[in-house]
Amino acid sequence: MLLVSANVNGIRAAVRRGGLAWLEAAAPDVLTLQEVRASDAELRAALAGSVFEGWHVAHSVSGAKGRAGVAVLSRTEPVAVRESVGMPGGEFDGAGRWVEADVVVGESVVTVASAYVHTGEAGTPRQDEKMRFLSAMTQRLREWTDDGRHAVVTGDLNVAHTADDLKNWKGNRGKAGFLPEERAVFDTWFDGLGVVDVHRRLHGPGPGPYTWWSWRGQAFDNDSGWRIDYHLASAPLAQRAVRAEVGRAPSYAERWSDHAPVSVQYDLP
Repeated sequence: MLLVSANVNGIRAAVRRGGLAWLEAAAPDVLTLQEVRASDAELRAALAGSVFEGWHVAHSVSGAKGRAGVAVLSRTEPVAVRESVGMPGGEFDGAGRWVEADVVVGESVVTVASAYVHTGEAGTPRQDEKMRFLSAMTQRLREWTDDGRHAVVTGDLNVAHTADDLKNWKGNRGKAGFLPEERAVFDTWFDGLGVVDVHRRLHGPGPGPYTWWSWRGQAFDNDSGWRIDYHLASAPLAQRAVRAEVGRAPSYAERWSDHAPVSVQYDLP
């Protein structure tokens, strides 16, 4: 299974910039998208004429027009689709930040989630909301661990876990995306639950490779970026991960999103 994850920064804008052609050329078996920023009809229209036109689409639309939105696209029809990360009281239902699909791959059923965690802002209610969402993710990952399933959460999690994951880590201490409490959540996932950052495991130590660069200034040309897009797999699935790469554009002019796709090959029976 070649699983490609991409924050498209608006599917319609990405199509205009050539993003859909890049994703077609990557030839994934399963594709996850973040920041789709479109209705179901608009997403289908954007995919029309591409190899993805006939694929099955699990799409969670944000209630705020033009914001968020996540999707899982698969060649085969999912066994099940769930749009809630499971926060008590349904706080994030309809936020367009989480969708997961149980996809049949060969002899296996793999739970593939597409997640978008918003940026947050240190010391504000927006950051409190971000931490609640990360807490909900912790509970979902614990459920995956407890039942031993093949599962992976992909997407833009807006947290750089270590200093290897952003160029200017010293200048970003105390800022959302590199706060100690955010990074500690990731420690819980990796050390406590046995979830695996498969991209980091396969690539080895950093710095980088980064997956996001500001549109402004020389950030892309200087590779002054952040690694905030992940494949976080349950231990049984992580054992099947054999190759990972970041689809960094060859030049600034060829960028079709402020993020780069992350692709991982999983060898499944």
